Amino acid sequence: MDDDSSLQTKKPPLRKGWSTGACATAAAKAAYEALLTGRFAERVTITLPRGETPTFALAKAEFSAAGARAAIIKDAGDDPDVTHQALIQVDVEIGAVGEGVKFLAGRGVGTVTLPGLPMAVGEPAINPVPRKMMAAAVARLAAEHNAPGDVEITISIADGESLAEHTMNARLGILGGLSILGTTGIVTPYSCAAWIAAVHQGVDVAAAAGLRHIAGATGKTSESAVRALYGLEEQALLEMGDFAGALLKYLRRHPVARLTIAGGFAKISKLSQGHMDLHSGRSEVDIAALATHLSALGAAQEIVDKAIVAPSAGAVLALAGEFPLGQCVAAEALSVIEERLSDAEIIVDVTIFDRSGKLIGHAGP
Repeated sequence: MDDDSSLQTKKPPLRKGWSTGACATAAAKAAYEALLTGRFAERVTITLPRGETPTFALAKAEFSAAGARAAIIKDAGDDPDVTHQALIQVDVEIGAVGEGVKFLAGRGVGTVTLPGLPMAVGEPAINPVPRKMMAAAVARLAAEHNAPGDVEITISIADGESLAEHTMNARLGILGGLSILGTTGIVTPYSCAAWIAAVHQGVDVAAAAGLRHIAGATGKTSESAVRALYGLEEQALLEMGDFAGALLKYLRRHPVARLTIAGGFAKISKLSQGHMDLHSGRSEVDIAALATHLSALGAAQEIVDKAIVAPSAGAVLALAGEFPLGQCVAAEALSVIEERLSDAEIIVDVTIFDRSGKLIGHAGP
C-alpha cells in the first residue's frame, strides 16, 4: 500500500520582499543613469547592504523638465506591509557643484518634526541606510561616467499620506506621509521589523522630549486607559502591540526613569508566563497556570476545575469573580519584566485593563 504521506504537499516558504529603501534606491539609480546616458534601462539592479543584488522592473520611466523620473511598485512579498504595491517614485535632478547628494520629501513622504529620530528636525523621513544606498549608487554611476555626482533626489509615494495613517508616524513626529525605511533592503514576512523599529524610535523621541515616564501598551483600549490613569503625553505612549520583548530589550540599552506596561488580561497573562511575543499565533496562555493561581487565592475546587478546562483566559477571569486574579497576574508579569530588564535602573509597574478600560490589576509603585 502506498504511503499517503508522499502525496502530501508542503506549504511553500513565505516569499520575502523589498523595503521602500531598496525600491527608492533602484528608482534613483535608474533615473540618474538615464540623466547620464540619455536613456532608461528596462530593468535595474542594485546592491543591498548584505551583498544581495536584486533586479527591479520600472513602473515609470520618463524625462521631466528638470531631470529624470523613475518609479517602482513595491513588492513586500508575503508580508502584510502597509506599503505593499505602493508606487515609489524618485525624481533626480542635477544639483549645484560640490553639493553632493541632497534628499527631498515629495508628496506622500513625511518630514521629521520632533527630535530623537536618526534624521534631524526638518529633514525628510528617509532613514540613514536608504540614504547610504542611494548615495553609493550615485557615486558608482558618477565614477563610471566621469560625472560630479551632485544630485537632488526627491522621493514620493502614491497615497503616502493616507497610508501613513495606518502607521505610528504621526506619534513619532513624522508628518505628511510615510518613511523610507530598511536596514537590509529585504522585508522578511511577518517579522514586523517596521513596527519594532517604530517602537524603538518612540523611546528615542520620548527621551529627546525629556519625558521620564513612558507606557508600552498592547492595544488601543489599554493605551487610552493608561494615558488617563497617569495623565501621560501622547509622545510617552508606545504602541508596542505584541512586541513586549522588543521593547524591553531596547530599554536595557536605552533606559528611561519609569516604565508602565499596560494591556488586557490575556496578553499580560502571556507576559507573566514568560512569553515576550504576545501574538496569538506565536504564544498561548497557560490556562492551567491561571487555574493554579485561583486555587492559591482560595477559590473553591469546583471553580478551579472549571478554570482548568476553560476555553480562554477571559473565561478564567470571569470565573474568578471577586478573587484578585488580575492583581496576581500583574505581580507575576512585573517579576518577569524586572528580570528581563536586569540591571537597568528603571522603575516599572504593570497595569491590566478589561475591555471597557477598567483597571483590574496593578503591580509596582
